[in-house]
Amino acid sequence: MRRPSFLAHLLVSAKRHWSNYLTEAAGLFLFLFMASLIATAVHYPGSWLARQLVGQPIVGRALIGLVAGLTVVVLVYSPWGKRSGAHLNPAVTLAFWQLGKIKAADACWYVLAQVAGALLAGQVLLALLGHYFTHPEVNYALTLPGPQGAAVAFGAEFGITFGMVAVLLLALHTKRLQNLAGWLLGALLAFYIIVETPYSGMSLNPARSLGSAVAAQNYTALWVYFAAPLLAVWLAAVLFQRLFRDSPLSGSILAGPATIPLSTEPPQHPVE
Repeated sequence: MRRPSFLAHLLVSAKRHWSNYLTEAAGLFLFLFMASLIATAVHYPGSWLARQLVGQPIVGRALIGLVAGLTVVVLVYSPWGKRSGAHLNPAVTLAFWQLGKIKAADACWYVLAQVAGALLAGQVLLALLGHYFTHPEVNYALTLPGPQGAAVAFGAEFGITFGMVAVLLLALHTKRLQNLAGWLLGALLAFYIIVETPYSGMSLNPARSLGSAVAAQNYTALWVYFAAPLLAVWLAAVLFQRLFRDSPLSGSILAGPATIPLSTEPPQHPVE
């Protein structure tokens, strides 16, 4: 009997899991929207908040980190997040695909949805905020290498992404931490924004960087924000497989386990 083509799998998955994909798009939209909104308030020179934070860049980054981290937590534990698993990041989707916890067709749709959500967010921010968003101090909330250059930015993005995925996988691997995975990721994101932003702009997320880049029509060093996170995620997943070969990654089955028929789904959330 002839096996269904990958295109057939894509079509079947789209029919059965379209609501999950819309959830991923909406989640990435909300994350980039909220992160860019607080970044505009902190950096636009004419805003009340920016005037209060003159000469206090670390406090400004802490506020951005707080809003971005809490946004992730809310999305992960919301009914929307529990529907799709709240990846919100192509790198996270790649990690679970590498570990066999999401089928290839679902992974493709997840990434496409995440990119679509980020692109839409960039355009909506541009339309709503106008010159506030385009001001050089805000600069479309772009993620760009710091003064040390693209090589340092690449290393920084690689390191923080590897750390994020390692924390996520270890949390999901540890029964008492599974329900805290979203909080751990939110806290880690906030910490990264405070300490790492000067080196790469703190992306972790290829879709997030692409959304801002397209809005700005500025693709400077965009390859850094694709290559570094994806390589880091691949390495983290491979090392996890080797270290925990005989121990399953409980609670991370997204859009249905890859090893059982579609009829036995529905999707499960990684931090329930």
